[in-house]
Amino acid sequence: MTTVMTEAFNLETELETYRTELRGYCYRMLGSAYDADDAAQDTLVKAWQAWGSFEGRSSVRSWLYRIATNVCLDALRARQRRALPMDLSSPVPATTAPVETTAHELWVEPIGDGDVLPADPAAQVVLQDSVRLAFVAALQTLPPKQRAVLILREVLCWQAAEVAELLDTTVASVNSALQRARATLGSGQQTSKPLTDADRSLLARYVKAFEAYDIPSLVSLLHEDASISMPPYPMWLQGLEDLSAWYLGYGIGCKGSRLLPTVANGCPAFGQYRVDPAGGHAPWSLQVLELVDGVGGTKVQHVHHFLDTRIFARFGLPDHLD
Repeated sequence: MTTVMTEAFNLETELETYRTELRGYCYRMLGSAYDADDAAQDTLVKAWQAWGSFEGRSSVRSWLYRIATNVCLDALRARQRRALPMDLSSPVPATTAPVETTAHELWVEPIGDGDVLPADPAAQVVLQDSVRLAFVAALQTLPPKQRAVLILREVLCWQAAEVAELLDTTVASVNSALQRARATLGSGQQTSKPLTDADRSLLARYVKAFEAYDIPSLVSLLHEDASISMPPYPMWLQGLEDLSAWYLGYGIGCKGSRLLPTVANGCPAFGQYRVDPAGGHAPWSLQVLELVDGVGGTKVQHVHHFLDTRIFARFGLPDHLD
């Protein structure tokens, strides 16, 4: 009995070492942090149950990715693709009232770097771009098998023969799928870089301006064609004039907010807490900032405001500020 229990413990421990990278793969496939959690867990459970039939003709890692791919493909058959508001419509003027909302299940969700990226800092730098929100949203436009091929070949650097074996297809088919996926995505994806002292100074000024609700100072930190979005509202805004008018118009409820720093999708992020009429500050949105090099230095290109406050717990953010 002791031997059996030891073997079971060792198997569970070995499988668990793959959870983070499997969650990262499933997140890129599905565009949802919670769906990725479920898919990674389902993969490990299926692997545990099927361990007796694993014959070792491939590595454990390859076998797990085969299971994870099938789990994701099954999940994608039964739902619409996730997107960002910018993928679905044109920007609206600041006079547009935020009235209509859509289901959270329609939107790409943010995820913490620690949930999907390896602990090694050098490996994190290599993989950061592959979890950027714009890239994950672009992946959702691909047919599921093309999506899997692109992630395995371009992000995880698998050989074409390895991917062909995983998908039970030919190398020629894999190369063709990769070519079509590249053509669909194009070459317009942004690349990230480690934060510089200038970037950190910009973020400190952003926090100071936002918490003081000093809109002229806040807008001065934005790129000239900067934009903001607020899922589950499908609307988004672009341009300094409209953003300034929005902050002082329909966005005035954010006055008096506090921001707590975190990191999401390889980008600086903040938990935003609005004034709670009952006292203190209550969770309102997770702000994820996209930075870009602009005239005079780094500027804020886009601010994603994710209004699903369930995600605060994922980022270790408190559920209330006194």
